[in-house]
Amino acid sequence: MNPLDWSLLRSFLAVAETGSLSAAAQQVDAAQPTLSRHIRELETILGVSLFSRSSRGLEPTEAALGLLGDARAMGDAAEALTLKALGRSQHLTGTVRITTSVMVANMWLPPILASLRVAEPSIQIELVPSDLNQNLLRRDADIAIRMVDPTQNALIARKLGDVPVGLFATRSYFDRHGRIAMMEDLLRHDVIGFDRSEVILKLYAAAGYPVAREAFPIRCDDQMVGWNLLLAGAGIGFAQVMLADRYPELERVDIDIIAPMPVWLVMHEDVRSNARIRRVADFMGDAISDLIR
Repeated sequence: MNPLDWSLLRSFLAVAETGSLSAAAQQVDAAQPTLSRHIRELETILGVSLFSRSSRGLEPTEAALGLLGDARAMGDAAEALTLKALGRSQHLTGTVRITTSVMVANMWLPPILASLRVAEPSIQIELVPSDLNQNLLRRDADIAIRMVDPTQNALIARKLGDVPVGLFATRSYFDRHGRIAMMEDLLRHDVIGFDRSEVILKLYAAAGYPVAREAFPIRCDDQMVGWNLLLAGAGIGFAQVMLADRYPELERVDIDIIAPMPVWLVMHEDVRSNARIRRVADFMGDAISDLIR
């Protein structure tokens, strides 16, 4: 048997954990054809089929499930070595990889990263906008800005604050469709929803109003697209209050069905002693704290 290339196993793990080539490609920052080729190569080497297609995406076969534990152990060991080596680096030069949501990458980080470039011109930045939580344990990123409480072990987390979220629409939309006084009114309006994500469905259900996806006439999982649909007057949408307040044409609905989002800066404990990564983390943490205060 040919020796296994770690890149093949890394691609296998990403597909197994995400259930699709597109999501896996985003997670490991590779092209879909590359991942597809890696899976075929691994299947040829092992002599087994690793995935089958279903309505839910790519499902691991029994043979694949039997390999997952060992593959994860190999990945953890490889990444632990990398992280410890990174942690010993004390130079303020090189690259720092940052991941955060598409919305934060577009609306928060550009001026912060521009200021960072002035302050630290020898540090290069790789920015990975993704609404999937990148795995810091496998060094998909050095630093993550997340809107959910971190749950992985071996992560160092700094809470930067909370961001209120509300329902907004343009004044022209409300002029056409009328204002909203209570939740029952909201059910009769055009609300911009998510396509595959169930977050908004769960919010409605928690408020006592279970609905199906079809209750939202426009659905998209890309929050930046949802934001632009909101600004275009396509309907009512969920938005960060601090962003929506910058636009006088937006009007807030006086209904609160979503709690403020926590904002966390997260990194692996083995890289916190890396001067370059620590400098970027401290700079970004302070800037974001000031922004959302």
